[in-house]
Amino acid sequence: MTVTRRATLITLAAAATLTAIPAMAAPSASLSDPHWNQFGSAGDVDHSAWGGFLSRYVQPDATGLNLVRYGAVTPGDKQALKGYIASLEAAQPTAMNRDAAMAYWINLYNAKTVDLILDNYPVESIRKIGGGLFSSGPWDDKNMTVEGRSLSLNDVEHGILRPIWNDPRIHYAVNCASIGCPNLATQAWNSGNLAGMLDQAARSYVNHPRGASVEGGRLYVSSIYEWYQVDFGGNDAGVIAHLRQYASGDLANALGGVTAIANDRYDWNLNEA
Repeated sequence: MTVTRRATLITLAAAATLTAIPAMAAPSASLSDPHWNQFGSAGDVDHSAWGGFLSRYVQPDATGLNLVRYGAVTPGDKQALKGYIASLEAAQPTAMNRDAAMAYWINLYNAKTVDLILDNYPVESIRKIGGGLFSSGPWDDKNMTVEGRSLSLNDVEHGILRPIWNDPRIHYAVNCASIGCPNLATQAWNSGNLAGMLDQAARSYVNHPRGASVEGGRLYVSSIYEWYQVDFGGNDAGVIAHLRQYASGDLANALGGVTAIANDRYDWNLNEA
């Protein structure tokens, strides 16, 4: 994707002060291994441990931003989270049906991200951990093993989820432990709630100021729509059409007269309660 804008520092009433970042080239969606593009008839694995963790430690604020009480996580729950991740690594996603497999990969990505934060806590940003995506961060680190194959967070998101499911709502499902990112859900994903949660996650992010806002007739969007514009129609018109699909209320009305994106922004500060 060719980037033509620079992210800027913008103050939002519903979010913390944003960190200005330069425009960057994001990973493309490319199947990392044909092995992952096969499915069976098995259903969901047990995600109850992850669901319990989320219900205890994810705290929505008054604006609709979900924050995580990292500092409150008990040693027992840290170990239980590692046990849950180990159970996912021992599972066989290629034997699952498509919905169960998609939920599996989303939960694995999000649980591993939280686990990395807890292993390095206190930390002000996930970009301070490891090295990989863009200029820093743990996204390229091979820190998971599934069906005998070593995987990174980037492998899961860009090498499996995006190319196989080809659904822009994936960007609303995976969470990078940052304020600017779409919410970490308060419940675990599974094949039964997948469709509803994908739509709800899209509506929640699009209608939050960190997702999109129209100020003085100018449209400001999350840098997600710039980095991954190819997943949202490939140009400003495609992104705007996507936003209109999920926008409501004042945002929906304001988008009616918008034909271009003025700028993008993203806040890499930790999504900590």
